[in-house]
Amino acid sequence: MLLSFGDDVPMVKLSEIATDMYRGSGIKRNEITDDGTPCVRYGEIYTTYNIWFDTCVSHTHKGTKTFEHGDILFAITGETVEEIAKSCAYMGHKKCFAGGDIVVMKHKQNPKYIAYALSTTDAQIQKSKGKVKSKVVHSNIPALKKIEIPLPTLDEQDRIVSILDRFDELTTNISSGLPAEIEARQKQYEYYRDKLLTFPARPAGRR
Repeated sequence: MLLSFGDDVPMVKLSEIATDMYRGSGIKRNEITDDGTPCVRYGEIYTTYNIWFDTCVSHTHKGTKTFEHGDILFAITGETVEEIAKSCAYMGHKKCFAGGDIVVMKHKQNPKYIAYALSTTDAQIQKSKGKVKSKVVHSNIPALKKIEIPLPTLDEQDRIVSILDRFDELTTNISSGLPAEIEARQKQYEYYRDKLLTFPARPAGRR
């Protein structure tokens, strides 16, 4: 609902907001190391990262194509039409390597807003359009550039991100989400307890 707007907010193609889009380069599984430069392989976008991340779980000494703070990453190879081109925003501050079958998009918008907008049902339908269900599903840069998302002002993007980040924390982080839910239920319990145990005043002289 937050990402649904009226006619006053334009729908724009990614080609209109991307300052650059390019593919990563192959990083083999045996090239992943415990140290070196942080990196992301395309499968990790499906299995490890959500809307955004700031720390890479993998490292390598073999990468060539890099991404940095604020860039959007797309996995352009996948196993299902429904999940193809899953994307996320990188919010860390180290320069990292992008593996093969990843597309990096640079832009000048709020990166979390772009990532949230690209995670909506409408955006996923666009990502899946024209894809054929087979053992391996592919996308590409021309297809990604055609995806349309609503683009409000940067101030409005910031406001929406602050709300969605809070919702995301409450639903995914048990250390903050569960206590908040318990507190809400406790207040609800106290409210109904007080209502049930509040009776109209009895007229004088009656028992």
